[in-house]
Amino acid sequence: MFEFPKFSNHSAKNDILSGLTVALALVPEAVAFAFVAGVDPMVGLYAAFIVGLVTSIFGGRPGMISGATGAMAVVMVSLVMEHGVQYLFAAVMLAGIFQVSAGIFKLGKFIRMVPHPVMIGFVNGLAIVIFLAQLGQFKAPDINGVLTWLPTGQMLVMGGLILLTMAIIHFLPKFTTAVPSSLVAIVSVTLLVQLLGLDTRTVVDFLRTMSGDEAATLAGNLPTFAFPAVPFNLETLQIILPYAVILAAVGLIESLLTLTVVDEMTNTRGQANRECVGQGFANLSCSVFGAMGGCAMIGQSMINVNSGGRGRLSGIVAAIALLCFILFASSLIEMIPLAALVGVMFMVVIGTFEWATFKLARRVPKQDFFVIVLVTVVTVMTDLAVAVVVGVIASALMFAWQHAKHIYASSQLNAEGSKVYKINGPIFFGSAANFLELFDAPNDPEDVIVDFANSRVADHSAIEAIETLAERYTAQGKTLHLRHLSPDCRTLLEKAGSLVEINVKEDPSYKVATDVLAG
Repeated sequence: MFEFPKFSNHSAKNDILSGLTVALALVPEAVAFAFVAGVDPMVGLYAAFIVGLVTSIFGGRPGMISGATGAMAVVMVSLVMEHGVQYLFAAVMLAGIFQVSAGIFKLGKFIRMVPHPVMIGFVNGLAIVIFLAQLGQFKAPDINGVLTWLPTGQMLVMGGLILLTMAIIHFLPKFTTAVPSSLVAIVSVTLLVQLLGLDTRTVVDFLRTMSGDEAATLAGNLPTFAFPAVPFNLETLQIILPYAVILAAVGLIESLLTLTVVDEMTNTRGQANRECVGQGFANLSCSVFGAMGGCAMIGQSMINVNSGGRGRLSGIVAAIALLCFILFASSLIEMIPLAALVGVMFMVVIGTFEWATFKLARRVPKQDFFVIVLVTVVTVMTDLAVAVVVGVIASALMFAWQHAKHIYASSQLNAEGSKVYKINGPIFFGSAANFLELFDAPNDPEDVIVDFANSRVADHSAIEAIETLAERYTAQGKTLHLRHLSPDCRTLLEKAGSLVEINVKEDPSYKVATDVLAG
């Protein structure tokens, strides 16, 4: 399962340059998510470094970028407020254990059960969330410390720089692809601001606004090894267990869905189970190096892929470059205008959003389009994990409803005077009621045969429906025969033996292909 990355000469340059671009975009994101979680900015920056490095080496998706994320930060904030940051590290450690276990037991394959409409809604919802997150950069605290929109002059300057950044990213690839356009845009706009002395907010302004400390800086030291300073007892487990479960689930859902998106963009296939293990190792590492943990970041992953990063080297370079910024080049990173980074993220939004969604309203079934809109809205209003669960449940229920309408029966009298019902379609919880409506017990002859050759009994609701049918005919003093039931269904129907006659001699031997009981 584990192998160190193999680099090719063909992609090394692209991976290095795209990694540097991603590192620049990681800085404000990591700082912002650290404040969301209620921890020191360095805790977020260390997480971006550790998670990015470990998953790039051991994860299952080359080219995917991981780090501190908002989806996990919103789960952490209440734990930090009530019990402190050390309990957060303990919860991240336990979450990492859960994620490694998920990979070992090969649970990552279940991401394939997420329907395509849910995937589209997930992508659109995250694009909107990324866009809305950037709007906060257009605000600054007033004299009372309340965040308000920037003055008109600063707003115009920032808007112009954002448009310039977006224009460079859009048009530069038409002339050359030797250097990632996002990197060129960030460097160019930074130089322009410094040379012209433009009045616009920079990364250090953002840091100081968020922290309320006018002396705040990105300069830091190497993370140090230390186990979470919490008592390792049952009481601590009771505190961190609910948070750990949620963090593990949210992290895996976002990572595996991002993996699927990158797969589609690059026409390759990542390894879901290996990604689970890689994410788990990353969070275990974070817990003992004073970092807040994290998972895959779709925004930064899009920047990396669009900048030419395809291999593991791109993620490794991004993580190491981020650490170098913290240790040696904090003053240079602090002068980057927020407008440049906002412009990059706006281009990510444009590239991430599935614009064909508006055309899908006329091309796909209404229920699929409803799921797309539902998941998009829930992602924006709540969080990714809730949105995906809601989307999968909605898709499953609508699938069941559609198939519940597909059951029907044809009937005829045979030579012996018995009425034969030939059932077509699956019998399960959604179609059980419709199945019972196919029969006319009061008016049927004394002997009734139900043929299941073209049907399957799928669950306990179906068994109960058959028993109910038998009771109806018994109440009328009539005999019911069931034909062509699989051995599984005959076993389940044994408890109704006095009511139901099963013609074993006519029943073929079916091979059940899944673990689900089939009839």
